[in-house]
Amino acid sequence: MKPLFVADIRDNQPVDSVFLVAAKNHGVTKSGNGYLTLRLLDRSGEIEARVWERAEQVGRAFDKNDFVRVRGQATQYQGKVQIRVQEIARIDEREVATEDFLPRSQADPEEMAEELKTILRGMKDPHLRALAEAFFSDQTFMELFKRAPAGKTIHHSYLGGLLEHTLSLLKLILKVVENYRGIDVDLLLTGGFLHDSGKIYEFSYDRAVAYTDRGQLLGHLIMEIEMVDEKIKSIADFPEELAMLLKHMIVSHHGALEFGSPKLPQTVEAVMLHYLDDLDGKIQSIQSLLRKEPASRWTSFHRAYERPFFRGRQEDDDED
Repeated sequence: MKPLFVADIRDNQPVDSVFLVAAKNHGVTKSGNGYLTLRLLDRSGEIEARVWERAEQVGRAFDKNDFVRVRGQATQYQGKVQIRVQEIARIDEREVATEDFLPRSQADPEEMAEELKTILRGMKDPHLRALAEAFFSDQTFMELFKRAPAGKTIHHSYLGGLLEHTLSLLKLILKVVENYRGIDVDLLLTGGFLHDSGKIYEFSYDRAVAYTDRGQLLGHLIMEIEMVDEKIKSIADFPEELAMLLKHMIVSHHGALEFGSPKLPQTVEAVMLHYLDDLDGKIQSIQSLLRKEPASRWTSFHRAYERPFFRGRQEDDDED
C-alpha cells in the first residue's frame, strides 16, 4: 500500500511516496536556470510538482509514464498545493501495485456484468438476443469490458467505468421507454450495450488512461462497427435492415458532426440513445465534481461545461 496518496497531501507536509508521472515538461526561469514541471498522479487524483535544483540531470533519470519515488515538501502556490521535489527516482513497475494508481468503480464489476446480462437476456428479439450472447461468450471482450474506462477525463474515467456507464444507460432506457409508444426497446437496449464497446481498444489503461494508436487513428465508432460485423457473421439469417439500424445508432450516438459522429441520429431510437447517453455522462461527471472539495458551496470551474456548479442546498439537506 502506498504510504501517501495525492488526496491526503496538505500544505507544509513532508512527502515521501510513489507516483505515476503523467506529464513532464522542462522550463527556464528568468535568470536562465532550468527546472522541471511534473504532473504526478495516483488513484486519488493528481498534483503538480517542481524540480528546481539539478533539473536537467534529474530529468534524465525518468520519463513520462514511469513510476517514481518522490521525496519533497508540499507547498501552496496560487491557491493550490504542489510538491517541491528534493529527490526523485524511477521505480520498477514490478515493485508497485497498479491498483494504487488507477481509480476504479465503487461497484463490483462481476455484479454489474451479471445485471447487464439479465437485462439483455430479457429481450424478445431472437437476433438481438443472439448478438448479445455472442459478445457475452467472447471471454476476451468481457474481461476488457469489465475493466475499461468510459473516458479519458470527462466521465466515468476509471477502471470499470465503461461497464458502469453502460449499465446505467440500459437502466435509463428501461425507465424512459415506459413513457413512449412505438419504441423498439430491444434495438435501443442493444445500441446502448454496444455504443461505446470499442473503447476497450480505444484506450490503454494499465497505468494512466491514454489513447492507443488504434484509438487515435480509428476511434471507437469505427472499431464498434467492425466488432458488430464480426459477431453478426456468426448469427444465421441476421436481418440486413436490423443490422443497418443498429450500426446507425452506433455511428450517430455522439449526436453532432462536430463531436465525431459521421451521421446525425435519424431514427427515434438513435435520438433517444444520443440524449440518454449524453445525460448519463454529464450527470456522472458533475456529481463527481460535486464530491470534490465538499466544504465549498461552489465547485471549481468545469472546463468542459464552461461553468462551476452550486452545491449549497445539498449541504443544507445533509444538515437536516
